[in-house]
Amino acid sequence: MKLNSLYNPYKTIRNTSYGKNGMVATSQNFAAEAGFEILRTGGNAVDAAVATAAALTVCEPTSNGIGGDAFAIVYHNGKLYGLNSSGPSPKNISIDILKRNGYKQMPMLGWEAVNVPGVPAAWSALWKRFGRLPFKRLLTPAVRYAEEGYPVTPTVGRLWKESYRKFRRCLKDDKFKYWFETFAPEGRAPRIGEIVALRDHGKTLKIIAETQGEAFYKGELAEKIDKFSKDTGGYIRKEDLENFQPEWMNPISINYRGYDVYEMPPNGQGITALMALNILKGFEFREKDSADTCHKQIEAIKLAFEDSLKYVTDAKKMKINIEDLLSEAYAEERRKQITETALMPKTYKDVNGGTVYLATADGEGNMVSYIQSNYMGFGSGLIVPGTGIALHNRGNSFSLDPNHINFLEPEKKPYHTIIPGFLMKDNKPVGPFGVMGAFMQPQGHIQVLMNFIDFGLNPQAALDAPRWFWTSGKSVSLEKEFSSNLAENLYERGHDVAYEIDTGVFGRGQIIWKNQEGVLFGGTDWRSDGTVYSW
Repeated sequence: MKLNSLYNPYKTIRNTSYGKNGMVATSQNFAAEAGFEILRTGGNAVDAAVATAAALTVCEPTSNGIGGDAFAIVYHNGKLYGLNSSGPSPKNISIDILKRNGYKQMPMLGWEAVNVPGVPAAWSALWKRFGRLPFKRLLTPAVRYAEEGYPVTPTVGRLWKESYRKFRRCLKDDKFKYWFETFAPEGRAPRIGEIVALRDHGKTLKIIAETQGEAFYKGELAEKIDKFSKDTGGYIRKEDLENFQPEWMNPISINYRGYDVYEMPPNGQGITALMALNILKGFEFREKDSADTCHKQIEAIKLAFEDSLKYVTDAKKMKINIEDLLSEAYAEERRKQITETALMPKTYKDVNGGTVYLATADGEGNMVSYIQSNYMGFGSGLIVPGTGIALHNRGNSFSLDPNHINFLEPEKKPYHTIIPGFLMKDNKPVGPFGVMGAFMQPQGHIQVLMNFIDFGLNPQAALDAPRWFWTSGKSVSLEKEFSSNLAENLYERGHDVAYEIDTGVFGRGQIIWKNQEGVLFGGTDWRSDGTVYSW
């Protein structure tokens, strides 16, 4: 299949972008511009990814921050690399401690949900291994936006307002006051089009830039995190930060109709998308927007989630081989369970997340699939005083049930939702792709990939096409672009179907793919404020 032969049957806001010498695609136009600036001044795809990621923490703080986690898949000089920069739980936390403090389940806000952040370490590790320009140069655009300000874009403004309303209701303890001082200094969320500057954030980025991230884990920033935690009843300590190192690992893959689909191995949930695709490749699909296609996709993702939520956790703690979950025998056995009637899955946890995804490519053939997150919006609600560092709430993914594979333990990584994807064919790169959005992510991956591979849509059309989102049980949300006939047919098959007007629940994706002639094709999700920069 040649990319330049693909079509777009959907009405789109944007056209597919084309380029030869470089491309950046992400959910925030200012961040895309930051990465593009680095490409145009001699940086490679990895340099551009770091610059874009840093700018996203400033210009889209509603979804990610310096205090979050990150994963990346990098294609560099003909080889694929994976980076897991998700942090473990603190050494001082345990199920017993939380239960003694009255918790019956993991909280979403506060110190109990804070693991070691991995974002600054991800930037540094990527740059040290593959970067070309000075590290300080890569963070310059982000610092500029933080100091000089930027206009709030529509999606960011809406999410900011939602977070402010939520936090105003539930963040009553004094330790949360720094969130309001940082992100709502006027006593409200900033309005769409209003100029926002995050000067403490800019100061922190400068420190990270000057120390190549070391100050966050062993220097003055680590000391500030440690002090804030000690002063306000937190669990994380400087020792936890000092001991953290991101992990380089080989991405895992399955072959789907001649394409090799790569995801990061556990503790990430990328394996969920691979298991679902392995099930689906045993069927033939002739029409994209048909009830039969959607039904089989939904049933496959249910079965994949059953097993990923049962088995996936910190890779060191898993009790089943990844190879077994990705085997043809497993796929065939699961495929047999799909009938004409919607099944009831055994387990599922529905959470709306806050995440950003970006893709970059340069004229030398290097490409990056990168994702970072504070998990749920702004994360834990905790801001380290004077730094602008919003600490994530990834620890909420743990269970307080000691019989669950993903139960809380000291120094353990939880089941992680953020997943970068990468597509190869005949040992050659097609390119990076991703769809953010908590448990929507593997669901978005299979829909976008099948839009391209099975139904011949170009990158922009693959993102523009309407999506479904299996939320829990037999409940499925549909975007309003799906026909009522399709919805009625799914209902007749036993699905509890509802149209959802909030497009945010369906994720926001980005794609950069390359054809046989070396031309780059980029798409950015209409559900975000993003854009594609290329030349």
